[in-house]
Amino acid sequence: MVAARRTGRTRRAPRLPGSRYTVDASVFVNAFNPHETGHADSLQILAAIQERGDPVIVPALLIPEIASAVARATGDRDGALRYALATAALPHLTIISLTPAVARQSAELAAAHRLRGADAVYVAIARRYGTTLVTRDDEQRARSFPAVHCQTPREALER
Repeated sequence: MVAARRTGRTRRAPRLPGSRYTVDASVFVNAFNPHETGHADSLQILAAIQERGDPVIVPALLIPEIASAVARATGDRDGALRYALATAALPHLTIISLTPAVARQSAELAAAHRLRGADAVYVAIARRYGTTLVTRDDEQRARSFPAVHCQTPREALER
């Protein structure tokens, strides 16, 4: 066996096989606001996912949810829109349209698990694409089990 050479380059965190995520808007919004509880965990998981190049599959609903939450919290319409559109342009992010099939699956999940409508859309995407749902929403996390695997940003970091 040949010994590894040190090159002075920073080593990437190893990518776990099958590390694919659906990230709820709550995580992106929390990562944006340094004054919110859990900000560091949200920012770290997004950075780790980005660094590893893990696929992130989200509903198109993510973009208006981010713009709305950031604009309401900051009063900065232009900054909120820039952040939402920059999120949409992230390299390993795939945005899924709300097709009739996804809407139907979301409705079924909403009724079966008593999920809020938007939460059910994220759960439907995670289920359809076999991803781990990362969210800061305790109710969404609790009610979406056993339909999908759900984690907080902290739990996803410890994985």
